[in-house]
Amino acid sequence: MGSVLVTGAAGFIGAHVCRALLARGERVIGLDNLTPYYDPALKRARLAAMTGTAPSGAFAFHQLDLSDHEAVLALMRAEPDLDRVAHLGAQAGVRWSLEAPFAYTAANVTGHLSILEGVRRSEGRIRHTVYASTSSVYGSRTDGAFREEDRVDRPASLYAATKVAGEAMSHAYASLYGLSLTGLRFFTVYGPWGRPDMAYWLFTDAMLKGRPIRLFNEGRMVRDFTYVDDIVLGVLAALDHPPEAGGHRVYNIGNSRPEPLLDLVAILEELLGVEARRELMPMQPGDVPATFADVSAMERDFGWRPTTDLRTGLTRFVTWWRGYFG
Repeated sequence: MGSVLVTGAAGFIGAHVCRALLARGERVIGLDNLTPYYDPALKRARLAAMTGTAPSGAFAFHQLDLSDHEAVLALMRAEPDLDRVAHLGAQAGVRWSLEAPFAYTAANVTGHLSILEGVRRSEGRIRHTVYASTSSVYGSRTDGAFREEDRVDRPASLYAATKVAGEAMSHAYASLYGLSLTGLRFFTVYGPWGRPDMAYWLFTDAMLKGRPIRLFNEGRMVRDFTYVDDIVLGVLAALDHPPEAGGHRVYNIGNSRPEPLLDLVAILEELLGVEARRELMPMQPGDVPATFADVSAMERDFGWRPTTDLRTGLTRFVTWWRGYFG
């Protein structure tokens, strides 16, 4: 058995994927730059929790920036048994792309190209690469389920535009160099060890500290909240089933059950035993009013469907929160 390179290994989804790969006996090479976009202490804690249960030698971590293409290429050359990549590292977050646009092109365009070049130069040794895209590529829509064949040439944010670019680059590299590539469009992932910039985390923190929660578009938002364990199972299912050489596929991976943001607030109020103080805000630039994944392609090709409802997932998140923060 070869080994798997996981980029964004200290990130929310990346750490969960590393843990799942280690649990099934894989050797994992983790890459992350520990960017201070949010507190790196959380990222280090994810790594510590993961490596604390991993067999000796099963996990190797490298602190590297994806945009440093020479360092990334050197790492990929130096691992002779590397045969798969789960490229989950990225600069995430719609709102911060308004403040730090060059961080997004560095991580999501140049960084994505670093991985594609590393795979190309492996001369077939790396047999499959799964990479993270996003539901944001669909832009501002409220007309029902998003399907993979829908147009994605009208992104509402720079973050989304960089992810569209990643998909386009992947298509070109698969066609030019015979690579096997699979893109996964994630839909609003949440759960334990999550990201502090996400609504469910911000709401929990504010409610427990007696601060108001900020509801953009006055709370009139709908999201296809997807529990992280379901996402991990989908990532592994895709990773285990590469397309033929020169194949590039893109799939939605979401809960396929969009929920009003105010329902999430109500569930958190119940779980935390705190009534939220609500601050109604206008729509933020770059945000979209709704997301809704059609996941029939994932089910058809990999037998994958999400199984975790929002209340169950939030219950697990709150349990983790109380254990982590005390």
